[in-house]
Amino acid sequence: MGLRLRLWLLLLLHLLRAQAAPRSFVVDRGRDVFLLDGVPFRYVSGSVHYSRVPRQLWSDRLHKMRMSGLNAVQVYVPWNYHEPQPGVYNFQGNRDLVAFLKAASREDLLVILRPGPYICAEWEMGGLPSWLLRKPDIVLRTSDSDFLAAVDSWFHVLLPMLQPWLYHNGGNIISVQVENEYGSYFICDYNYMRHLAGLFRALLGDEIFLFTTDGPEGLSCGTLQGLYSTVDFGPADNMTKIFAMQRKYEPNGPLVNSEYYTGWLDYWGGNHSSQDLESMTSILQSMLELGANVNMYMFHGGTNFGYWNGADWKKIYQPVTTSYDYDAPISEAGDPTPKLLAIQKVISQDGDLLNFLNVLCPYEPIRTQLPLTFEAVKQDYGFVLYRTWLPQNFTKPTRLWAQNNSIHDRAYVMLDGVFQGTMERDKEEAALFLTGQAGSTLDVLMENMGRISYGANFSDFKGLIQPLVLGNAILTNWQLFPLNIDALMESENRAFETQKLDLKPPSGPAFYSAMFQLPGPAWDTFLYLPGWTKGQVWINGFNLGRYWTKRGPQQSLYVPGPLLLPAGASNSIKLLELEQAPPRTQIQFLDRPLLNATIC
Repeated sequence: MGLRLRLWLLLLLHLLRAQAAPRSFVVDRGRDVFLLDGVPFRYVSGSVHYSRVPRQLWSDRLHKMRMSGLNAVQVYVPWNYHEPQPGVYNFQGNRDLVAFLKAASREDLLVILRPGPYICAEWEMGGLPSWLLRKPDIVLRTSDSDFLAAVDSWFHVLLPMLQPWLYHNGGNIISVQVENEYGSYFICDYNYMRHLAGLFRALLGDEIFLFTTDGPEGLSCGTLQGLYSTVDFGPADNMTKIFAMQRKYEPNGPLVNSEYYTGWLDYWGGNHSSQDLESMTSILQSMLELGANVNMYMFHGGTNFGYWNGADWKKIYQPVTTSYDYDAPISEAGDPTPKLLAIQKVISQDGDLLNFLNVLCPYEPIRTQLPLTFEAVKQDYGFVLYRTWLPQNFTKPTRLWAQNNSIHDRAYVMLDGVFQGTMERDKEEAALFLTGQAGSTLDVLMENMGRISYGANFSDFKGLIQPLVLGNAILTNWQLFPLNIDALMESENRAFETQKLDLKPPSGPAFYSAMFQLPGPAWDTFLYLPGWTKGQVWINGFNLGRYWTKRGPQQSLYVPGPLLLPAGASNSIKLLELEQAPPRTQIQFLDRPLLNATIC
């Protein structure tokens, strides 16, 4: 290969790298959210411990977690599981941590890693190796020189192994916890925590997102400047009070419950623990409504095989049972439970389109006195959201109408986030009547239904051609949000995964998503959406087209086989329902089309 050609290839490679969007997971303190690749993101995660599940079953458990609606998995790394004797390391078979990360990656699950060195987890000695106690004067979890020497040696083996798996390096580890509930330890050694934080930064780099987790009583000692402070609590605790305590340490940024208890552990001689389903799902729903990030501990408990169970000491010694079922949503044997089905129902609620404006239109909205057309704002297809505010009080129902048939082509009207109805081109009878206070937000989602391809007028501009009128008041002072939905659907962006739930009745523009698997090879099929009204549908990021079930005649959409992934792989389907979702959402795949079934 000639020198000129080599230089040209190197230049091309450099340009391709420069054009590639950087991967990142950071805090946006201005908006109180995480940003994944620059886009607002919220994780709904579940804990599973690879050390409590045989390697052959990792994929099964992780797949069930992903199909339950989770987008992340939280996992501990037990030090004593991997360094059974000083300087002797085992990362083979059931201890192959990298293989577990790969299994999670195949399920498209992000990873929240908790490497300790102390992990608790009701695991033998909280994950610390018992050989540490061969030095009887050692003071664990402090800046004791003997303890730090062992910790440093261990992390110089573990952390470089994980460095390629960090999210910004192309892996799936988005965050790493430093220590574990250190504020609950009887010694408060800030020098120890500073040492760990410095060690993690030195071995993982400054880009990694580091955090701490503490119960409300431990925040004062468990937190450290430069590490993001999160909390843990269960259904019986006061969510508002504990999140307020987190806010004392993190005044700005996302709310995070790193351990939301779905159940509890068992001790020999005690009763099997269980968690009330209704209270557990109720508090989960409340956290999600707040936009909080949640990790459910445990989502699948597993088993304390061999001698790996831990013990608690609360005035008396309490050894933990072999079973770590934990009354978790996925049972010890990997079976779905009623709790799993209830959680699925909570986290699969619809996501109101208005909650996604900062994702769909990441730039500042266009401000204008009078509304502009799609063409004027360089939006060729799809949707533009027009926003204004009521100029005065309208205490009596007042007609919202369009001058000169200026709705091009269909409008979905919301007042203070509540869906009011539709307005449609060439349909004057579709006028709406509104009541509201001065300053109420009026959102009008405009849909381009297709430009004229045959007829008298080929200059078919889209959007609000003239201002809307409420009563006799011409509405001015608009903000326009051109929505780039397809770009996000086609990318690997996770913004539509449980960013924020909208638990209002399922009406008005909202996103719905689900994962599904085929029972066999991928063949041509037809998608049928019984009970859905009107919208757009994407399969594996491909825009399949419009559906308008309530108007017909077409009732099914053709799905070419090459769009689908065969058995063993997960397919995604996402819908933008514009008007009314059915009370019980469902989709069907048929072996023949339904093309002539007009409903109204």
